[in-house]
Amino acid sequence: MRFIISGKNIDVTEGLRSNIEQKLGKLERYFTPETEIIVTLSVEKERQKIEVTIPVKGNIIRSEQVSDDMYVSIDLVEEVIERQLRKYKNKLIDKHQEGGVFQSEFMDEEVDLEEGEVKIVRTKRFGMKPMFPEDACVQMELLGHNFFVFSNAETDEVNVVYKRKDGAYGLIEPEF
Repeated sequence: MRFIISGKNIDVTEGLRSNIEQKLGKLERYFTPETEIIVTLSVEKERQKIEVTIPVKGNIIRSEQVSDDMYVSIDLVEEVIERQLRKYKNKLIDKHQEGGVFQSEFMDEEVDLEEGEVKIVRTKRFGMKPMFPEDACVQMELLGHNFFVFSNAETDEVNVVYKRKDGAYGLIEPEF
């Protein structure tokens, strides 16, 4: 695995770098040697944040963890990534897909399908009248949700607006 480690408002010390490589190095048994793991460390006020992104065969395995201590954040992100990998493996097995960047030993391991199984428990259907993104944000706030799916009146495409952690709004548009 190749680590790409960068820092925002923080110097990536040798201690941090070795801790990241040690903790996330445990994931080495899952991936082929050429797999890239992109790690970004940042400090915002008292928040120590780590973001890990691993591109895998058309998908992305990603986790972002925040705590008061960067070493705690590193521990948390490793646990979350490992859990995501088990879920992703179950998805590959269920769909009988090829593993791609994963080690064959990982793909051949027995897995408990109950643990990482994705189960849809409710389906909602609703009419979508075209609206502008700003109107969709207002509608989302009125409903008390943190995201809202709508038909964009400007593009005639299905879009999603969402409330960001910083209180601002985001817009997700399809890319074809």
